[in-house]
Amino acid sequence: IKHRENAVFAISDDAGRRAVLRIHRHAYHSDAELLSELQWMQALHEAGLVVPAVIAASNGASFVHVSHPLVPEPRQIDVLGWVPGAPIGAIEDMPTDDPEGLAQIYHHIGVLAAKVHDQAQAWPLPEGFTRHAWDKDGLLGPEPFWGRFWELPALSSSQIALLQRAREAAAADLDRIGTGSDIYSIIHADFVPENVFADNSNLALIDFDDAGFGWHMFELATALFFLQDHPHYPAIRSALFAGYEQQRPGKADPSLLPLFLFLRSTTYLGWVHTRPEVETAKELTPLLIEMACRQAEEYLGAKR
Repeated sequence: IKHRENAVFAISDDAGRRAVLRIHRHAYHSDAELLSELQWMQALHEAGLVVPAVIAASNGASFVHVSHPLVPEPRQIDVLGWVPGAPIGAIEDMPTDDPEGLAQIYHHIGVLAAKVHDQAQAWPLPEGFTRHAWDKDGLLGPEPFWGRFWELPALSSSQIALLQRAREAAAADLDRIGTGSDIYSIIHADFVPENVFADNSNLALIDFDDAGFGWHMFELATALFFLQDHPHYPAIRSALFAGYEQQRPGKADPSLLPLFLFLRSTTYLGWVHTRPEVETAKELTPLLIEMACRQAEEYLGAKR
């Protein structure tokens, strides 16, 4: 199905029941981090949200380690339940002929994101729960979670200077905003169209591989990031915030969107910088640089 961080396969048993098998990227998540991801998915499922079910191995474990002589290191492997429906779209191919339908979908996505954050804010973390953080250090520190974005070789000196100015300003803004539980918790961190499935009027959320601690506004910025050039972006943005506000009144601040769109852009630069061998990185690097510099300029401009 997909091969980016993980190799993801569709599988079926002798009765024809479908499931998803994930072979995880070596050393991307520790065993404790992967277990925590699966625990949160299970908790969301129990809270009534539509997310993939965790299918235990025959020994009851949530995932297993598998080795093979032709693979250099052992791999974590898990199996998840099949989610009905289809993605609402793809980043590069969102429909443009149905603005009302898109606005309706993104209103529902805003509600869904808010329900995820409601659960996360109220959920007592299990003992030993551990995930990475999209916090100030994870985004802007000396060793960001996805890499030192300002060292991407394709950047020019003027682009690096722009990103560093925005990086310094953003760090000060994050200190000012803080990490109160009503704006910061465990988040999905990858609310892109291909991870939101529609089955009639029901929405499901898949792919929790990036889930970690972060700002709720970072979640909403991720949902909007690749849609900014869509002809109906203003309606999509308004609908997303309206849906979120409906479920969590007063908990999202649209004025912070330029900051978090800039922060989201830096993570993608770090991703392509640390994964130059991946075909997606080779294809998207010029576009991501252009978008990150635009986000930096818009963010700094909004502060004047």
